[in-house]
Amino acid sequence: MSTTRPYSPGDRGPESEAVVADAPAGQAAAAAEGRPGRQVRRLSLNGASGIVPLARDFARQALQAWGWLPAAGADQRAAAEDVLLVVSELVTNACLHAEGPDELWISSDAKVLRIEVSDRGAGQPAPRTPHRAGRPGGHGMFIVQRLCLDWGVARTPGVSGKTVWAELSAPA
Repeated sequence: MSTTRPYSPGDRGPESEAVVADAPAGQAAAAAEGRPGRQVRRLSLNGASGIVPLARDFARQALQAWGWLPAAGADQRAAAEDVLLVVSELVTNACLHAEGPDELWISSDAKVLRIEVSDRGAGQPAPRTPHRAGRPGGHGMFIVQRLCLDWGVARTPGVSGKTVWAELSAPA
């Protein structure tokens, strides 16, 4: 887990940034994206039902809009499946351990896809150590750690909750 940089260079960071939404009416905020080559989607999950499948469908739609799906080959298909799995794990963790997720952000450029899930929880996610593959449960952050280039937690001073983020390589 990265503890030195809550945001990658060029990511949305603490400053406000416009967002392109790709969610059903009433579930997303829409605005024009200002950074060329960078694509951003936001989904509000506050009060939604069926949150994990909703988040996966939202991520799948973003990947389709960005040309990751349908996959041109096995590597691109595997990269897209990794994104969907990481979305599922981060959203599930927010449901189980953090009073539920508030928002899902997905952003992509030519090199990196970033997933962010914000919630109201105070806890600190961490892979179970030592990881025991034969035991049920507790594998989510281990999976995220194995599939992602980097991941971490961002908190805003004076604001409850956190944002758990993860970055994956964009397919070649």
